[in-house]
Parts: sequence; structure tokens; C-alpha cells
Amino acid sequence: MNATGQPALERFSSADPHARIAAAVLRLIFRDAYARRFDVRLWEGTHVPAHEESLFTLYVKHPGALRTAFAPPVELNLGRAMIAGLLDVEGSAEAAVDEVLRAFAHPPRSAPAWQLAMLLRRLPSVDLPELREANLHGKRHSRARDRAAIGFHYDQPIEFYRTFLDRELVYSCAYFDDGVETLDDAQIAKIDYSLKKLRLRPGERLLDIGCGWGALVVRAAKHFGAYVLGVTVSESQYEEARRRIDANGLSGRARVERWDYRELPSTTFDKVVSIGMVEHVGRERMDEYFRTAFALLKNGGLFLNHGIAWQGEGADGKAVGFMDRFIFPDGELVRVPDTLQFAERAGFEVRDLENLREHYMRTARAWVRNLEARKAEAIAVAGEQSYRAWRLYMAGSAQGFRTGRLGLYQSLLAKPARSGRVVLPATRRDLYEPLKIEQSVLY
Repeated sequence: MNATGQPALERFSSADPHARIAAAVLRLIFRDAYARRFDVRLWEGTHVPAHEESLFTLYVKHPGALRTAFAPPVELNLGRAMIAGLLDVEGSAEAAVDEVLRAFAHPPRSAPAWQLAMLLRRLPSVDLPELREANLHGKRHSRARDRAAIGFHYDQPIEFYRTFLDRELVYSCAYFDDGVETLDDAQIAKIDYSLKKLRLRPGERLLDIGCGWGALVVRAAKHFGAYVLGVTVSESQYEEARRRIDANGLSGRARVERWDYRELPSTTFDKVVSIGMVEHVGRERMDEYFRTAFALLKNGGLFLNHGIAWQGEGADGKAVGFMDRFIFPDGELVRVPDTLQFAERAGFEVRDLENLREHYMRTARAWVRNLEARKAEAIAVAGEQSYRAWRLYMAGSAQGFRTGRLGLYQSLLAKPARSGRVVLPATRRDLYEPLKIEQSVLY
């Protein structure tokens, strides 16, 4: 560090001119934040230490890595460079997301931007390996295209998801109630909390839209005594959910079908739940989604809709770049006021609303820790590209929930009877009482 408190000039480990250009590129991008809270290491051995406590090390592993990463559109190409292994982060991936988003929230002025473009052109180009990118066809949010989008994300080997999820494979926000510390317990607490919000009773008929690998279906049938139908369009989730139902001896009380929510037969349920599925619906289909749930509910029934909402500035919440091509193709995060407007337009009455974003921050951080701890196993079953992509997306999610770019809302919606009456307790007190499981409900 020099007398001004700024990081010392780099001491390059070789005469490679590309190393000096790469360092200059990083200084232009990060400006005052360059090497402040993170180390930089270049492919030829140069190490620029952080001049404050280091949160992570940014590895530039190829002379052309930065040219690839920061070519427009950066929101896609930076992800490509990471997934291809041209760039890497050792340490806190969440902190790395912080630094990148901060840098691009206030991009360089026109003169430095021109200088940056000139420097990037002086770096060599890179031939990327074949990357696993979504390339969907057909009308957006048609049934066929939605199946392809869901299959792209969820039909990875189930052993890959086991490396970072809880033992029940619950792939949504956990609930860290008082005294709940482990991810396993927090996911059970989330299921119970959700079903208690629905005031689910023995003998009631429950529909789970987007049932994942079946954890809620099994628990609702086994411990709440409900008759449960779960639907998913993912082949792997369908097969695993069916296996769990059979293993628990619940085939007379629970079943799962590989159906789109738009394919459900005309019948009625006492309660409907949707956990982490609404993000796949899309704004243009939101009216249809809520109308479908409304039509499937009995009068006086309840619908718990649980989903991520966009809370950031500017963007409309549609997945773009890295998220669209590598993680959730066609995903869309609708702001909660708009979501509730769609629900009310379908006929629902909003009875409760809760933002659990801090719980999702803890959940995503737990997933990242688990994935990093089982890195070798994750790569063995799904490949290094999937490991890199999921680590980046989950770290970015944790950062989004921490900073408030993202919210996680549970909306309790009621279908009023003709009299307008909905049977609900006068307070929320019952939600926080210990779950009492009747002996007659257990199997």
C-alpha cells in the first residue's frame, strides 16, 4: 500500500503484455474498489493483494478471459466466462456478486468506457467450449415451451440436487423459525408453516401446483391427513415424488401427475398451494394462472401462493442473460402489487401477505455452502459447468435477497362464498402454535 492508502502498483510475474492490459481493464471496471476487498490473481502468476480484509480472490485464468467476459451483452458473457472456467472466484461468491453489481450500477464515463473497449480489443479472443445453454423454440409460455424450460432446469441428475438441498429435496425458501438452525429443520418448518396458513384439516382435498420432488405432498398426506394431488411437468420430479408416495404407503391418500396447471381436469379442492412455481408462469399468463386456481377451489377455499418477486429498480423482472440462458429460461419475477392485482381480478380476496426474503437469504447461503463442501461430488454427477452455474446463481440470489432486489412473498388468497364469508381465525395466533399431529392421522 502506498502513502495515499491506495493499493500498490502490480508487480507482474512475467513480461506478458496481456497481463498488464488485464490489470488495466480491471482497474477501469472496479475503479476505487479495485483490489480493495478482494485479491486478484492472473494466469501468469501475478498476485495483487487486497489492501483491506480480503473477501475473495478473483482469478483471471486466461489472457482472453476479460475480453470474453466484458463483451456486450455483459449480463450473458460474464456468466459464460465463469462457467467456461476463464474466470473463477475463491472465497465468497456472494461478495463477488456485490462487487460486480456495484461496478456496473455506475459504469465508467464515456471516455473511460472508450478506453476500456480499446483495451479489451487488445486481448486475445477465446474459443469457448460447448456450453449447456437453453435454446427454446415456440411461443413463450406455450405448454410445450414451458415443459422444455422446466426440463432444462429441473431434470439434472437428482444426485446433483442432493449435494446442496436438504434431505427432503425442498427447492424453495426455508423458514428459520425460533430455534430452527439447520436447513433440514427449516424446510420442514416451511412446509408446516405453509400448511398451517391454509388451516389444512384431516380429510380435506389439497392441490399442490408445481409439487417438486413431493416433500409437501407426502407431509400433507402423512401428518395432516389430507388427500393430496401434486402436479409437475418435470419428468425427474414426477418419478421421485411417485417413489416417495409409494415408499410411505400413501398411494390411497396422495398421488402425483405430470400435468401442466392448465391441463388439470375440472374438479374442486378445499385448499390449493403453489410453492416456487409462479416464477415460471410469466406475466402474460398470470390471469390464466389465478383464474385456474380460482376455478379449482371450492367456495370459501384458500390458496397459498409462494413466490419470488422483483423489488429492484429498472428491470421488469424477466430473466435475461446468464439467468435466462443457463438457469431459468423464460423465468419472470412479477412485482407483488401486480401479482395481487392479477389475483384480485380472478376473484380472490387477499387475506394475508408476508415477505420472507431474509429467510431466503439464509436458505441460498446454506445451498452455496453445501454445494461448495460437496464440489467434487456435484461435478462427478452433473459436470463442472453445472457446478459453476449453480454456485453463481445461488450466490447471486443470496445477494439479491440480502439487498432487497428480490423478495419472497407468501400470499394467502381466499375464494369468498356467495355470502362473502371465509372461515379464518380472527388472528394469526394459531400459526405460531406447535403443530399437533393427531394419532389417527399417522400411517
